[in-house]
Amino acid sequence: MTGNASTATVRDLMAEFAGLTGLDPPRARPRRYLWTDAYAVCNYLELFRRTGDEIYRDLALRLVDQVHHTLGRHRDDDPRTGWISGLPEEEGEAHPTLGGLRIGKPHNERRSSEPFGERLEWDRDGQYYHYLTKWMHALNRVSRVTGDPTCTRWAMELAQAAHAAFTYTPPSGGRKRMHWKMSIDLSYPLVPAMGQHDPLDGFVTYSELQATAGESVQFDLSPEIADMARICQEGNWATDDPLGIGGLLFDAGRIAQLRGQEGFAYEDPLCSVLDAALAGLAAFAGGGILRYPVDYRLAFRELGLSIGLRGAGALAERIRENPGSFRRQESLQWRAEALMKYVPLADAIERFWMDDRNREAGTWTGNLEINMVMLATSLAPGEFLAV
Repeated sequence: MTGNASTATVRDLMAEFAGLTGLDPPRARPRRYLWTDAYAVCNYLELFRRTGDEIYRDLALRLVDQVHHTLGRHRDDDPRTGWISGLPEEEGEAHPTLGGLRIGKPHNERRSSEPFGERLEWDRDGQYYHYLTKWMHALNRVSRVTGDPTCTRWAMELAQAAHAAFTYTPPSGGRKRMHWKMSIDLSYPLVPAMGQHDPLDGFVTYSELQATAGESVQFDLSPEIADMARICQEGNWATDDPLGIGGLLFDAGRIAQLRGQEGFAYEDPLCSVLDAALAGLAAFAGGGILRYPVDYRLAFRELGLSIGLRGAGALAERIRENPGSFRRQESLQWRAEALMKYVPLADAIERFWMDDRNREAGTWTGNLEINMVMLATSLAPGEFLAV
């Protein structure tokens, strides 16, 4: 697909998304979901970069505002009201992320006294760490594009709040660990297990924010970055889940961009991240999933992989052309070049989900908004993959 054709397709997808969710035209009660909205913000910024049309920048800003005023506040079916941080109205407006942000699930959270139900938990609200890091990244991209530091400040406030709530030291001592899902007010864990890639995602995202903030006295994420670096030392990143592999490639690309910048003092994860991504890609490619019928495929998981693969070329080029920035440059270059043989997977995934017949299937329509937004990101990934 040519650049002009992909831009036109992304414009159509993002216009449909805006209408479906109550962004444009705006609705009094828009339907917001944090993961999807983080990708959507980056898509609007990318459309602004490609077209120069300020409507797309404005849509990104309006979406940030809607997310904060919807997911930064208590639900309509919750007896609590106002900002989930507990801040008074005016202060909450100035610091909308200090209490974190809700996921946006259809059902209210499980109370601490209620029994855990694994299936029901997927549909219940709360806070996911890996959704929060995606929103931190989206806010940082807004500041990078607009030149207004406000969104990066909100992202750093979110990072500090999330880190304090999600990380903990086990009673037996040792390294800190993380909860996977927390309550809306961050007061108790809803799922205590640790997400496989959450420490890595936090480490890279905090480093991205610190690089943007530079030597700002007001914000210093050095303690949080050091915490995550220590947790990552025990990390096992290997996965055959396409969305997880795409996330590893996303993190690898950001690590490569951050090398040598203020706020990034680590390199060790890059080789292990690329090794895990390559092992996962080999397993995924050999599993034949892309030959399955549409009813057995999940678009957003596959599109997560294609988005990550869209950054493989830039990753390989950065490592190849900046040998002074990478102490293990030769081994990193071999790994990055090995990724390139898997790039055709992204083409196949995009072609499949661009087919109108496949977008009639329940696996597409049942997850419509997240699917359309991540397809748009795969077709125009520039702003999402940047730091």
